[in-house]
Amino acid sequence: MQEELAWETDGLLPLERQLHEAARQNNVGRMQELIGRRVNTRARNHVGRVALHWAAGAGHEQAVRLLLEHEAAVDEEDVFGMNALLLSAWFGHLRILQILVNSGAKIHCESKEGNTALHLAAGRGHMAVLQRLVDIGLDLEEQNAEGLTALHSAAGGSHPDCVQLLLRAGSTVNALTQKNLSCLHYAALSGSEDVSRVLIHAGGCANVVDHQGASPLHLAVRHNFPALVRLLINSDSDVNAMDNRQQTPLHLAAEHAWQDIAEMLLIAGVDLNLRDKQGKTALAVAARSNHVSLVDMIIKADRFYRWEKDHPSDPSGKSLSFKQDHRQETQQLRSVLWRLASRYLQPREWKKLAYSWEFTETHVDAIEQQWTGTRSYQEHGHRMLLIWLHGVATAGENPSKALFEGLVAIGRRDLAGWSTMARSQLTATSASRVQMILVPQPPE
Repeated sequence: MQEELAWETDGLLPLERQLHEAARQNNVGRMQELIGRRVNTRARNHVGRVALHWAAGAGHEQAVRLLLEHEAAVDEEDVFGMNALLLSAWFGHLRILQILVNSGAKIHCESKEGNTALHLAAGRGHMAVLQRLVDIGLDLEEQNAEGLTALHSAAGGSHPDCVQLLLRAGSTVNALTQKNLSCLHYAALSGSEDVSRVLIHAGGCANVVDHQGASPLHLAVRHNFPALVRLLINSDSDVNAMDNRQQTPLHLAAEHAWQDIAEMLLIAGVDLNLRDKQGKTALAVAARSNHVSLVDMIIKADRFYRWEKDHPSDPSGKSLSFKQDHRQETQQLRSVLWRLASRYLQPREWKKLAYSWEFTETHVDAIEQQWTGTRSYQEHGHRMLLIWLHGVATAGENPSKALFEGLVAIGRRDLAGWSTMARSQLTATSASRVQMILVPQPPE
């Protein structure tokens, strides 16, 4: 609407400028005085605004009535195609709209952008005005210049009440714009979980794609709306949908390092083998962008999917998380793993250990991409051990026993040989015994 530009009074004579100012401020006494001096009530400023526009947009009933009584043109448009009725809808002034309609204003009008009063009221969330316009019988399916209906406007403006009103009145929930954007796309762009829920409940399609191949889920991920992502996943959105760049929602989460969203997608069971147009998986995207935590999350998920395939009835994934473990009950063992990686494993031994635990070449390469210097192998080994620990814990295995067997498998019996640990679950005692193993006593 460019209100600041419109308010400039270029193009007006001094008394005409005063009339505009008085109308904007509802100074009816001054307006009567100026009208009595035969000031032109239809005088336009440099963008075509007349005094009636200011009075209607500001909701000044007395000023509007006075101007209409003195030959103000009810349907006068400014250079944006906005007339008094459209301005009253835009600013939500129901009483002004009714006065204008009763004075003969055209109800079927639109701005230069093709927006009707319905579009404007819906986009701004003015329920009372919207209800009146619906009752009058305006076309709910009329599209603006970009193909938006009033329902698109309400969805994009994050107004669930307006969305519900329009749906009850018969608006098409899956109407598409010229760029194939649905109302749910607009709700996703605005991040509105409430509007999205209303649309989905009314039959809104979660898997329609726009001109760029993006689904609402793509948009919710790209703009980092975790609650909306969760809603869309739970509403059967295709988590493996690929846009025109062949990016899945997980590719986008990996590119932007949205960990919360990535976790939701990983728990939903995405296909980690899908590649974008550059031939990169989501893991490769995260590794290339140096998003270390996300790389580790994806590797944990990949290893879990492989384990789950072999244990389809196992309930271990019910409280699943792929994020970094900060639990108190694993703190001792995590400390032990750091000592192992930083003090005792030689530069290439972390890889041998990884391969013995069925890490893939791709996993190892992704971990190794985060290079921090000649001692990077310590951090790489530590990360690998924490990823391994996640898998062991998820599978309900004894980490002490599994670590012992892994060290033996790579020929480091000197670290593993002090004790044989066969406890069925992780406890502080077993963690302490592991620490004893990994801190060799000096030879006598």
